[in-house]
Amino acid sequence: MKPEWLRFCDAWMDMLLVERNLSSLTLEAYRRDLELLAPHSPSPLEIGPEELREALSEADKRGLKARSRARLLSSWRSFFRFLLREGERKDSPVDWIDSPRLPATLPDVLQPGEIETLIDVAGRSRSFPLRNAALLELAYGAGLRASETVDLPLADLFLEEDLLRVTGKGSKQRWLPLGRMARISLENYLKKERPQLAKPDSPPRVFLNYRGSTLSRVGWWKILKEISREAGLGTRVRPHSLRHSFATHLLEGGADLRSVQEMLGHASIATTQIYTQVDRIYLREVHRSFHPRAGDFSEKSEELHPDREKSFDET
Repeated sequence: MKPEWLRFCDAWMDMLLVERNLSSLTLEAYRRDLELLAPHSPSPLEIGPEELREALSEADKRGLKARSRARLLSSWRSFFRFLLREGERKDSPVDWIDSPRLPATLPDVLQPGEIETLIDVAGRSRSFPLRNAALLELAYGAGLRASETVDLPLADLFLEEDLLRVTGKGSKQRWLPLGRMARISLENYLKKERPQLAKPDSPPRVFLNYRGSTLSRVGWWKILKEISREAGLGTRVRPHSLRHSFATHLLEGGADLRSVQEMLGHASIATTQIYTQVDRIYLREVHRSFHPRAGDFSEKSEELHPDREKSFDET
């Protein structure tokens, strides 16, 4: 990266770290987004919308998808807003670039029966079945992100109180209730299997890998991928699928949106509201299946009772 770009990029990174407390992974992603733009101008103070379009065109030729394009523009927008705030620029070249229209996507949600199957298969794993079952019970039972699951310290488990302290995005802490099945699964793993995994220098994390080190996010994803395949669900299940399912099943069961927002650790309720779309789809299917005026019910009745006498209105 050219000196002028590097200077302003480092200042931007410092601001994001101090004011927004972003993770190192997020900061690195922002830096990579800026590196795509830097070759098109000697300085971020001189670059204009035309150079941004050139950078986007190059990225498009490499197969940039609409969602990735939107994320790239979001990173650039944040950077130039920083320059505006610092008085280094009087305008933002990103304002002249149209963001792509993204299709509305709903999270991948598993049925309760599929969750039960996954946990059952996990408990019969060839290696570390108690750990794998506890991973699934906790990730689904508390709606944790992958990083929150694997980074969970032993000191943040309060099994006697059925509570869990989670440090999420931006180092924000939240307290979560621990369900009975998750607590039992964790107790079994901590008593019987974790001592076998732990080494003298093992970190004080709940979940360890076979070497006694902290289980990585990739390691957790591979475990779940294998369990999903053995459960007959293919490879579509990801750690975040369990979090999506947690939120959706709570709403389907009658939980209010604010409570779900708090448990998920969302800064804005707008982020949580996507699950209400899933809930509406579920309710629509229930209505179609069981309401006598929805259509499907009457068709099913005909199949179940083909010989019943039709009323005057049906003839």
